[in-house]
Amino acid sequence: MTTFHKEQIIEDLETLRKVGPLVHNITNYVVMNNTANALLAIGASPIMAHAPEEVEEMVAISSTLVINIGTLSEPWVSAMQKAVRKAKSLEKPIVLDPVGAGASQFRNQAIRRIFESGYPSIIRGNASEIMSTLASSGKGKGVDSTESSESALSSAKKLSEETKSVVVVSGETDYIIKDDKQSKVQNGHPMMTKVTGLGCTATAICGAFAAVQPDFFRASVSAMAVMGIAGELTMQKALGSGSFQMHFLDALYNLSSGDIANHWKSEIA
Repeated sequence: MTTFHKEQIIEDLETLRKVGPLVHNITNYVVMNNTANALLAIGASPIMAHAPEEVEEMVAISSTLVINIGTLSEPWVSAMQKAVRKAKSLEKPIVLDPVGAGASQFRNQAIRRIFESGYPSIIRGNASEIMSTLASSGKGKGVDSTESSESALSSAKKLSEETKSVVVVSGETDYIIKDDKQSKVQNGHPMMTKVTGLGCTATAICGAFAAVQPDFFRASVSAMAVMGIAGELTMQKALGSGSFQMHFLDALYNLSSGDIANHWKSEIA
């Protein structure tokens, strides 16, 4: 059993802000602006670049690579493959968000092609996305988007075993799984499901923490705890989904060690 303390989250956030890692995102059109601003707010620096002609150069100068399949086209999938191969060759962290996995054969094929280029360090998605990602790998059966994070635990464990990745299952409770370790993060607020792109933001923040914390399990727990705590603090000011977006960035920017110490909820199994 591994014990995970709030002091480790605080330490990881302080390191992130001190280092200011460069995070290369190949992400979707819907969330580019929100993701870039969230990375800046937490203390990282974003690059949003998806052209096949330049992704390898961008990977080379970045600290970590974040792949998000939300809005796909064939050139984007090719760029993702090139970027993953480059990141693997340079031993840099890779985070995958299999947005909409299982919704189309093209998405499923994209996941398989990314895996053929190299397995990620971290895979983060909701329950149905994790289940469908396992199915896309040929090792399981996908289901619809109504599943809870708890129902995806078996699939997450199998996916982690197959890919050797940390698997993060987002939901009302977030689960982080790797080998024999499992962490349950219970921070957050239901309003976070009413704002587009916060899952994608969580993936990018996992990438930022992975850039400064080589234990990717710990990096994932820190990232999800920070996301959830920021969401709780945001609801102290937000009046609805519109103002939530603005106040969420402020909460990330102003997040303190005291906020983490007072709000962090987690369990280790």
